[in-house]
Amino acid sequence: MDLFIPGRLCLFGEHSDWAAQYRQVNSNIDPGYAIVVGTNQGISALVQLHHNLRFETVNHPQILELDMDETLLLETAKTNRFYSYVAGVAYEALRRYKVGGIAVNNYEMSLPLKKGLSSSAAICVLVARAFNRLYKLGLSIEEEMDLAYWGERMTLSQCGRLDQACAYGSQPILMLFDGDRIKVEPLNVGQDLYLIIVDLAGNKNTQKILASLNQCYPTPDNAIQAQVQSYLGEINADITRQAIFAIREGSPAKIGHLMKLAQTEFNRCLIPACSELSAPILQRLLNHPPLQEYICGGKGVGSQGDGTAQFIAYDRFDRLKAMAIIQQDFPQMQCYELNIPKTKAIFR
Repeated sequence: MDLFIPGRLCLFGEHSDWAAQYRQVNSNIDPGYAIVVGTNQGISALVQLHHNLRFETVNHPQILELDMDETLLLETAKTNRFYSYVAGVAYEALRRYKVGGIAVNNYEMSLPLKKGLSSSAAICVLVARAFNRLYKLGLSIEEEMDLAYWGERMTLSQCGRLDQACAYGSQPILMLFDGDRIKVEPLNVGQDLYLIIVDLAGNKNTQKILASLNQCYPTPDNAIQAQVQSYLGEINADITRQAIFAIREGSPAKIGHLMKLAQTEFNRCLIPACSELSAPILQRLLNHPPLQEYICGGKGVGSQGDGTAQFIAYDRFDRLKAMAIIQQDFPQMQCYELNIPKTKAIFR
């Protein structure tokens, strides 16, 4: 069968997933909230039953083929190579469900890698969904997400629960994180929304960002660490709640205003804890004067830093004008369209 798994864009609430896990040791930490949507770009693959785990991709010259053996799969998952994510999910699927093998031919990859759009999580969800569909496991989307999450955690990745939201596709979802518990609620979209994802062509150190911010938990030792917890807690919760209503209304102006507010507060509270988050390329693009006429607002993506930016435009025509300005004034950057269609939430 043919499968497509998109990347995921965190519209609001980056970092709130792992931060809320610390509620297990400090109940004063607030729950995390995030609004996430699948990208138009993603991973396409043909999948079928096989006696081994076989994975080939347009992005890598080598083909992975392994016996479905727990020890071998776990060893491969710990290697920190491209195929470690595939092996990690296969290990978890074998351990839980005693499945056989699968063959995956990833024949198209339109999703940018290592740009804060959860390309690794998309691969994990792809493998989890392939096992689910081919072996008729009957897993819900949330159970596929859980399989993909624990498969990725078998690798050297320390991903949070937010990344696997790509399993929901183009349906925007609200995610609530409370310790090790997660709740997902699909959101209505009042009108078609037109966004731009911009690869900044910069450098970022995600490991440094996560290490610096995690030092602020579970109990803050100073005012800077308390600010981090405040932003990822009550400030983010308030902005995200407002964003739910703006999305339901389908108002790009209100969504854009909240993106600007989120970025301003992010800069104020988190940059002092990690210099990597000062992100001069991101800040220059967000504040580029010729863009302001055509965009309602914008902010960083994923862990932030100089990786990726997102903008929301007033309409599709203003989006084209904004993209043309970015490509002219910042030719090293790459723009991607993201369409969020008007919809009513469907609970699956």
